Amino acid sequence: MRLAPAVFLGGTVGTALRLATDQALPHSADQFPVSTLVVNAIGAFVLGWLVAGLWTRPAVPQWLKATLGPGLLGSFTTFSAVMVSLVGLVSADFRALAAAYLAATLVLGFAAAALGLWLGTRLAHRPAGPAATDAGGTP
Repeated sequence: MRLAPAVFLGGTVGTALRLATDQALPHSADQFPVSTLVVNAIGAFVLGWLVAGLWTRPAVPQWLKATLGPGLLGSFTTFSAVMVSLVGLVSADFRALAAAYLAATLVLGFAAAALGLWLGTRLAHRPAGPAATDAGGTP
């Protein structure tokens, strides 16, 4: 329960960022869902970067990992939005567009995650500061 407030805070920020992206890049059920594609590609990149780089450092406290991972990125990116968009496109008989969207989601998602992992690994090999405790302080 100690990490729940951190996840809640991250989730609040991630949801606000997702809403802002959806408003900046609106689409109807029969249009290519650019906002969902952009959000999920960014989320895949950031999660890859965090997992391979930042989270491997002992100085990163658990509350920050919970805030950024399941909190912020968990609410910013959504698999369900991908499925809703695909069902909407197929229901509107835009099967080719649905296939293109699914392919773009998979290719961009994997490429973004791979790039994030690569950059994160490079970050992990840089000198780090002192180790932190879960409370965020140094031992």
